[in-house]
This record gives sequence, structure tokens and C-alpha cells, in this order.
Amino acid sequence: MQIETPPSEKPYEKPEGERRGLVIVNTGDGKGKSTAAFGLALRAHGRGKAVKIFQFMKVPSARFGEHRMFEQIGIPIEGLGDGFSWKSQDLERSAQLAREGWEKARAAILSGEHFLVVLDEITYPLIYGWLPLDSVLETLRTRPREVHVVLTGRRCPPEIVELSDTVTEMQMVKHAFKAGVPAQRGIED
Repeated sequence: MQIETPPSEKPYEKPEGERRGLVIVNTGDGKGKSTAAFGLALRAHGRGKAVKIFQFMKVPSARFGEHRMFEQIGIPIEGLGDGFSWKSQDLERSAQLAREGWEKARAAILSGEHFLVVLDEITYPLIYGWLPLDSVLETLRTRPREVHVVLTGRRCPPEIVELSDTVTEMQMVKHAFKAGVPAQRGIED
């Protein structure tokens, strides 16, 4: 490790532009995409802003740690799917659930009632061809100016990356699962 001298001056100029809703993407093969989106949801909620979270791959009855906590503090979170594809008994049903879920999420975005809408794991139904990319792009382009949208998942379509304001690619450097350590409740749920 190399020791650095802390900066003594601000390393950037304050932007002078107008504040507006952002499209934020968390993608890549590393951990933390959903966790980062949930952190933004907590930050917005803490400022008294309306937040809605849609999870495209989780079942409506999911009771992961984030569901339990968001229910306690009053952030609505809705599972729209039936689990990851390798767990599905009927991929056409999964596709139909994704399309129905997208209509709910689209309506929430366009309503302007939420400061922040999280579309967790939306890239999967997009890359599987279950959702029309054009509809997602059009919704992001025509949403009310003050609405922020966060999209998460691996292999985000380049068209969404291009349209987005902020894109973070999570890179896996090392992962306990690859070393044979199973997923653990409270860390990966």
C-alpha cells in the first residue's frame, strides 16, 4: 500500500446545472448492485422522499432481509417474478410475470408520485427477451423530470447505458462463493 497525502483543496468544481431526476445503472459481475440501489432508497426515504422498489426476479411472497427492513420503515417493495430462471418451472409464466410487473413499474415511474423508483434485477428479463427494451427506453426518456430511476443487474443493455446519467460497473475481484463458501443470510439475501 502506498501512503498518500490527503487533498488540501476540493478536487472538483461544483456543477452549475439544474437539478433533475437521474437514471442510474448498477451493473457488472461483482456484488453490490442491489445493495447500492437499496442504499439510495434509504437515503431518499431518510429525506422524506417517496420511494418504490420493484424486484423483477423475486417472488411477491419473498421475505429476504431487505423486505423485512423496508416493511418496518415503510418503503414499499414488490416482488414481480417467480425466482431466477434455473428455479422456474415455467419460463413462459416467468416472462408473463415480467411483462405484468413492467406495466406496474412503468405506471409508477410515469405517475410522478415517487422521487425514486428502483428496478432491481430488471436487466435479466430484458436480456432474456421477456421485456421490450423500447418500452423501457421510452419510459426512461419520457418520465417526469424530477423522477430518479435506478436499474440493477448484470449485462445491462448498451442502449440503457447510453441513455443513463450515472453507470457503475461492479467488478468481481474475489468472491467467497467461488472458494466454496455458501451464501449466508443477512449478507447475500
